[in-house]
Amino acid sequence: MSAPKPWDRSMKKVCVHSIAFVVLTMLTQLGGFAWLIALACKWRISVFIGAYILLSVMATFVAPHFSRVPLSCMSDSPLAVQSWFYCVMNRNYVHPDIRAALQDLATEIDNTYPGTKTLVLDANFPFLTGFPLLPHLSHDDGRKVDIAFYYRNAQGGYLSGRTRSPIGYFAFEQGPTNCPDRYLDLRWDLDLLQPVWPDWQIEPKRTRFALQTLASDPRIGKIFVEPHLLARLRLDGPKFRFQGCNAARHDDHIHFQL
Repeated sequence: MSAPKPWDRSMKKVCVHSIAFVVLTMLTQLGGFAWLIALACKWRISVFIGAYILLSVMATFVAPHFSRVPLSCMSDSPLAVQSWFYCVMNRNYVHPDIRAALQDLATEIDNTYPGTKTLVLDANFPFLTGFPLLPHLSHDDGRKVDIAFYYRNAQGGYLSGRTRSPIGYFAFEQGPTNCPDRYLDLRWDLDLLQPVWPDWQIEPKRTRFALQTLASDPRIGKIFVEPHLLARLRLDGPKFRFQGCNAARHDDHIHFQL
């Protein structure tokens, strides 16, 4: 068998680096550009990490020109980003009005229930309206954000700053639904994962208070929560919406937007 031609090897390298660029860009928005910088250097991984860190730091100064500001990843206040993952992946950017609404929400809950932590999950990338934040169908304009539920243990004690899953998602509160079982949508049930999570329950007072506070905030336009949870918490109102059967479930987190 003849050895691969230089042209074939070059095309394979182009394909590999193109895939790396696309994947890193889709996951972090800035990672693909850091990879392009690293391609010109011998110590590729080290240069990639350094370039990615530099670009991420620069994004905090440039993003305000796109009407987005970063949520603090090292905050010890009542408002915090749930995991370092969201910060490292540049998924912690929001419109200034969303940040103000989050801060007001966290402060109000903490004043009413001292020691309460409000945890932010996925927010948005720093730049470009319309750039998708996978796997979400929205979160592409800085005006949307997800927060984690508030949880209690089996004895009823509030679990400050804790979520059932490591990233706050995919630990579902089971309840009735009219959505059919389908494979080609984003409404993942992830049944195999559910027994893995701790047997904690939603802390109803804090969760209900948070939803009521968001619904009364004139800056907030829509709140996505599964209907069975709204029924359980005895909540209703025009801002509470069902996201539809094609989108991700919203009984593992709260989504709200301007």
